[in-house]
Amino acid sequence: MITCASPLAQYESHRTEIDAAISRVLDSGTYILGSEVQALEKEFAAYIGTQHAVGVANGTDALELALAALDIGSGDEVITVSHTAVATVAAILRSGATPVLVDIDEDYFSMDATALERAITSKTKAVILVHIYGQPADLDAIIGLCNHNGIILIEDVAQAHGARFNGQRLGTFGTIACFSCYPTKNLGAIGDGGLITTNDNALQQKISMMREYGWQDRISMIPGRNSRLDEVQAAILRVKLAHLDDSNAARIAIAQLYSQLETDGLSMPKTRPLSSHVYHLFVCRTSSRKELLAYLKTNGVLAGIHYPQPVHEQPAFHNKVSIPHRLLNTEKIKEEIISLPMYPELEHESVEEVKYLISNFRFSAS
Repeated sequence: MITCASPLAQYESHRTEIDAAISRVLDSGTYILGSEVQALEKEFAAYIGTQHAVGVANGTDALELALAALDIGSGDEVITVSHTAVATVAAILRSGATPVLVDIDEDYFSMDATALERAITSKTKAVILVHIYGQPADLDAIIGLCNHNGIILIEDVAQAHGARFNGQRLGTFGTIACFSCYPTKNLGAIGDGGLITTNDNALQQKISMMREYGWQDRISMIPGRNSRLDEVQAAILRVKLAHLDDSNAARIAIAQLYSQLETDGLSMPKTRPLSSHVYHLFVCRTSSRKELLAYLKTNGVLAGIHYPQPVHEQPAFHNKVSIPHRLLNTEKIKEEIISLPMYPELEHESVEEVKYLISNFRFSAS
């Protein structure tokens, strides 16, 4: 079976290094917020190009801590998109702020700058800009709007570790940026993990306290929580960080193979100008999605849908989000997007098999 992702394959490709890293931690006797976390924070900040990185328990916590550190809460509005992982919107709700959801552009599936401009009000405190599927959102336009309106920009880089816009890595454009290290991510742990990047010294210090009960010398000086990154996951992430550019290059090579597929029934992903795409996911569009998914599964290929239902349509968020204008593109593409298998260790022979199957599939005429 050809799967959409395979964290096991990545572990097997770095097994010797990862096993050694885990043993190093076990032998050290320090398992929470020790030297491995400190080293990962320095190495990740250097890789992204920021002054600071802070390790936290997961990507959702990264977003929640970022909002709390920026004093965003009740009475504030935070604008983001509905076409995203649930965590983006859930974090805003947890902060006490109101999620304001705007539409996406039809070419790159990320926040539409015109829709953002129409949604800004006097209550707008921040924008969470999701760099979806592995490439940058419309940074030039959205940074301009944020600066003009005095709005804080938070980057959600959960799906785009290592991607660049105009030569600069994502995670360096906003006041703060949040990364998930869930096992399937481009930089994935073997368990949960998250990272926050910033150039703001005060924010770094505040988040470092907040992730551990707001402690200073084990006295809670500010409100906090338990969101500690453990040493085992940090050690694993250090191994994978050293290979991240090579892993991303492997994803790009797979994407190039897929892009050679010629069929009128399937639209290939587009790359935004001035951007690098690291293909966390390889997301196409087809009006025959249901039939194609079933056909591929019958022939041993598990494709996916990211995401089958926008956040605003999910029961937990009914009457809890603000939608100032219709989300026409969001509601259109939810019926058409399909994620083909994509991970660095995917054999090129498997890619060719997927291509062959698709080339022999009979798409509907619509």
